[in-house]
Amino acid sequence: MPELRISGQIMAFALVGVVNTATYYGLYLLFLKGLPYLAAHVLAFALSMTGSFFLNARFTYRTRPTWRKFLLFPMTNATNFLITTAGVYVIVGILHVGNRFAPLLASGAAIPVTFMVSRTIMLRGPRPR
Repeated sequence: MPELRISGQIMAFALVGVVNTATYYGLYLLFLKGLPYLAAHVLAFALSMTGSFFLNARFTYRTRPTWRKFLLFPMTNATNFLITTAGVYVIVGILHVGNRFAPLLASGAAIPVTFMVSRTIMLRGPRPR
């Protein structure tokens, strides 16, 4: 399968992100019917992140999923969390901009960095022994 150009990867990454968010929220609502909200959140998050890994492997990076990539993939979520958290703090706490849209602004800043972390994980070859 030919590798997409980086602009195609960015578009696919964004689309997978939309699908991942919708999947998470749908699963969260479904699990809420029988589980406490934190359990519903954790289960929906884990399942949607797993789906995101396979969708990104197949459609964004057109690479074979491996256990190594799968185990490193949560670093993309950790990166996103750290950047959006720092961004919200800067936007609200330092710049004194309202807190209503701060997470959206911070998420916009996190997407390119998260994409690069994801791309590095997914396209890195096996380590030489």
